[in-house]
Amino acid sequence: MNREVARQLSQFGDLEHNVSFTTLTTFRVGGIAENVFYPRNVFGLTSAIALCREEGIDYKVFGNGSNILPSDDVYSGLIIKLTRYFIDYYIDDEYIHAQAGCSLIALSYKALECSLSGLEFANGIPATLGGAIYMNAGAYKCEMSEVVEEVQVLCGDDLIWFDKDQCQFAYRSSIFQRHPEWTIVACKLHLKKGDHQTIEQLVKNRREKRSATQPLDFPSAGSTFRNTEDTYAWKYIDEIGYRGKQIGGARVSDKHSNFIINVDNAKASDVKQLSDEIREKVREQFNVELKMEVEKFNWKE
Repeated sequence: MNREVARQLSQFGDLEHNVSFTTLTTFRVGGIAENVFYPRNVFGLTSAIALCREEGIDYKVFGNGSNILPSDDVYSGLIIKLTRYFIDYYIDDEYIHAQAGCSLIALSYKALECSLSGLEFANGIPATLGGAIYMNAGAYKCEMSEVVEEVQVLCGDDLIWFDKDQCQFAYRSSIFQRHPEWTIVACKLHLKKGDHQTIEQLVKNRREKRSATQPLDFPSAGSTFRNTEDTYAWKYIDEIGYRGKQIGGARVSDKHSNFIINVDNAKASDVKQLSDEIREKVREQFNVELKMEVEKFNWKE
């Protein structure tokens, strides 16, 4: 990135250089991002994206990086992160209006404080609101599509509100995955009034279950593979004997085999090799194609 582009970007937000992806993702793996930009507002976001397009600079919008596996290579484009300034929200009766950089966990606690039900499932998902909508994140047979009312999207130079049907939600999928040129900016969630103690107990029960069944003491990106229509992905991983399998610093969790965890300063290539082996062996043994739930980023293949 030349000095003039950096100067212009600095007018619209905070620009940082040579940031390790180990600090930008929950997997704590990956190479160096040469440029990371935190836009201060929608004007800064639109201006930065327009500048990237004019200058032919590759860019990627990040939330918490909780579902991303970056490569070990240097990324010379621009990472645009919404977690510093796009974090405003307000609650109006049964609705939460929030910007895309808001913590999903924090919003779930705010919903609890207001005795609003519907986000209990999200209490342990370390994503931003925008990232959760992008992936249609879910847990305990609940998902974001059940509470999303509208999504504000930057399409080119226009800010457009999509209703739920226009988002084309499906299992761990949305229209936004098919349109990387669009950016989720904000969202309106519709929850329901409930009994505070009941909501609090449900949150507590799920937090305890998560702690008992998931390897929360190691960096990961949550579930590595999507469940199939027939069964859970972890069952296939167990059947091929990969529970506890380790390559380099990456390991299939003994606690939950659909989690690949970073146990010893893993390289991104360790995680990829392990996940590729799992997919290959499941394909060979069961003729089933496991799909990654984790998004690979900045890989050459």
